[in-house]
Parts: sequence; structure tokens; C-alpha cells
Amino acid sequence: GVPIRPTMSFDDCRPAPEILFIPGGTDGTLAAMEDKQVRDFVAKMGAEATYVTSVCTGSLILGAAGLLNGYKATSHWLALKVLKEFGAEPLEQRVVVDRNRITGAGVTAGIDFALTLTSLLKDDDYAKSVQLMMEYDPQPPFESGNLKSASAESVKLLEAMADPFLEGVKATKVKIATQ
Repeated sequence: GVPIRPTMSFDDCRPAPEILFIPGGTDGTLAAMEDKQVRDFVAKMGAEATYVTSVCTGSLILGAAGLLNGYKATSHWLALKVLKEFGAEPLEQRVVVDRNRITGAGVTAGIDFALTLTSLLKDDDYAKSVQLMMEYDPQPPFESGNLKSASAESVKLLEAMADPFLEGVKATKVKIATQ
């Protein structure tokens, strides 16, 4: 992956962000979920933010910080099973908006998420112009981009690949509960 190096500490961050955005991943997501300082920071910023947002498994970090309790949310389809363990109501949608919480599903849903957020921050016409500028008109080469269209073999393969990550999420949930 691309390394991201911070330029300020948690203490130096602006106290009231308009948008708190949490990206997803696997190892980095688990590390962030396990880190009490990260969870506390995300919870503090989320309590003050106008919009609390995530894409992919970033919703698990929001959940670990207590920011999705009682909210509808989405995540990568493989993580939806464990998202409910953090108090969220998981939905199989590309983007979910529930009050000031906006969550996006897997990585390509990040574009849908960004257009939705742009519409909320500006307006629909502006978001449509952004969509046109990006030439966002998906026409995937295969009909396998969601659980309804994917083959059983593809689903089984990815579930097996995701098992260690999902077990890590469950173990992290137990650790958080005892802290």
C-alpha cells in the first residue's frame, strides 16, 4: 500500500471537523480498531463532526469507536456480518445515509459515496457535473460485482480469504469490551 504519514498529532487536530472520513482496509483497520487512542480520537471527532463517514471496512472503525450504535450503515459485503456486533443495522447497499452518518460499501462504492456526499455538501446538479467530469458510467466486464450476481465459487473463495480478517475483528470486539 501507499504509506500515509501524519503531519500532526491527535492533540493538534482541528476540534470540530465538518467531515470525519474513515477509510477501510484489512490490517490497518484491525490496528486502528485495537488502538484505544485511535478509537477515542475517532469518537471525539465523530461527536463534533457535521458528517461522520466511512468507506469499505472503515465502518468497523466507526463502530469500534461507538459511532454507529443505532445507525443504519454499510460496509464491504464481507464485513456486514460483523458490523452488527458494533451496534449498527447493516444494509446491503452501496451507500447508506442515516442522519449525519454516511457509509459506503466496498472500494468502488467510494465513488458513489463521494457523489452522495458532494450532493449533500453542494447540490445534485453539482454532483452530477462531478460525475460527468469523472466519466463515471460503470460498465463492468463481468456481472460479478455483488452477491446476487457473483458465482458461488467466487463468494466461497473470498469468504475463505476473509476469514482471518473477520476472526480478527471478532477478537478485537472482545478486547474492546474488556478495556
